[in-house]
Amino acid sequence: MASSVLGLNSQGFPRDAEGCVSPAEQRREDEDLVRKLRAGEEAAYETLLQRFQQPVYNLAFRLLNEPGDASDVVQEVFLKVFRNVGHFRHQSSLKTWIYRITVNEAHNQRRWFFRHRSREVGLDDEPEESRYRALPDGTRSPFDYAFDREKHVLIENALARINPLFREVVVLRDIEDLSYEEIADVLQISLGTVKSRIMRGREALREELTARMAPEAALRWAPE
Repeated sequence: MASSVLGLNSQGFPRDAEGCVSPAEQRREDEDLVRKLRAGEEAAYETLLQRFQQPVYNLAFRLLNEPGDASDVVQEVFLKVFRNVGHFRHQSSLKTWIYRITVNEAHNQRRWFFRHRSREVGLDDEPEESRYRALPDGTRSPFDYAFDREKHVLIENALARINPLFREVVVLRDIEDLSYEEIADVLQISLGTVKSRIMRGREALREELTARMAPEAALRWAPE
């Protein structure tokens, strides 16, 4: 099982807020959705966006740490999905296929940034506090809510500071909850490389957090 230290699902909320679907049921849903997309059913496109638009944005934002760039990636991802759904062969899950496109587009966006924008200063960036969304929970105290939000922001900021190669595997494993095999499929790298990058990424993230937290509150990764 993936470490639950981050405690966030693909929407950035606690994992227990997300329902569980069996792999067989998910595969059937994927096949049905792809069939309808290929048939050009408008409702299928709406379903695809409802299911994946926010997770794709969240993943792109965590890889790029820029709301505008993440939004650009989302547009490119769904254009490619719509244009290439006829070539999807179910060799991986629909989620894995879309995440692979997302990671590739994030890489493209990052390369473009370093070529053309590295000396520019953004004037209309979204305020940092508005980038994070918390799930209201009336059963918890305001203190708990504020503490979790502060911890969430701290983790997100630490993720933005570590090596992008390590960041993407940590995000895919510990936030998106993908298996090692799925991550290898998304990134097109070996299982050994996946495990090595996850280990190094978690250590880099731990060091970032330890430097900003009291020693007794520093992140501890749970063994898998």
